Amino acid sequence: MILFPNCKINLGLHILQKRADGFHDLETVFYPLLLQDALEIITAEENIFSSSGLDIPGDTEDNLCKKAWHLLKADFPQLPAIHMHLHKQIPIGAGLGGGSADGAFTLRLLNSKYNLDLSLEKLEAYAAILGSDCPFFIRNTACFASGRGELMEPLDLDLTAYSFLLVHPGIHVNTGWAFGQIIPGRPAVPLKDIDWQDVSSWKHRLTNDFEAPVFAAYPAIGGIKEKMYKNGAIYAAMSGSGSAVIGIFPKNKLPETGWETGCRVFEMI
Repeated sequence: MILFPNCKINLGLHILQKRADGFHDLETVFYPLLLQDALEIITAEENIFSSSGLDIPGDTEDNLCKKAWHLLKADFPQLPAIHMHLHKQIPIGAGLGGGSADGAFTLRLLNSKYNLDLSLEKLEAYAAILGSDCPFFIRNTACFASGRGELMEPLDLDLTAYSFLLVHPGIHVNTGWAFGQIIPGRPAVPLKDIDWQDVSSWKHRLTNDFEAPVFAAYPAIGGIKEKMYKNGAIYAAMSGSGSAVIGIFPKNKLPETGWETGCRVFEMI
């Protein structure tokens, strides 16, 4: 059985306060995009994890796909050994939630393939153990997120009338460093005051707290956002703590322009 974990973008991101548990309270809007990895699971005689596509850094035991299997195996000992293969295309360390998507989709795939009969609510609870962004990918629809990002409310937002351009400059922004640059506080325009049906208003009202410190440290990322606006973007912003930049354009009117060497460019018409 195979599924295709997709990425997400952040539309606005505000860091409100640091919590006693070391995490931060935030507010953001998650929106799914069809830039996808591929995840396949088959029953095997012994557990095998393999991958292709982009290199996945770190110890394979820390991979969220493997952690998802172990998480369910602890509660469902009847789960058999599996061969799990991940083809990685979503850029890593880019603010797109690719690793979180892979972990959440592993839960979804195991639930379907082995008839575990887990509800969406229960899958979300397991996903929250894997990471703060993971629960979003269980329902995988636009939502307003708060808390660490795990508290979600559905948002009536459909952007299929637009085309998207996603540019990843090949820069890895350390999330811990990025959080360390932020002075938490209340935003000038809370996300619930945004008119989510008027994309043209977002340029001057919808903000990401990470942009100022990240653009200061990595001017090339800010340059990508500026270039998108110069080439007709209705809205452009860095996703999450970076480094990917997303541009929303009129339908089928993506710019024909060159990007700096090392950039990966994805078009979603």
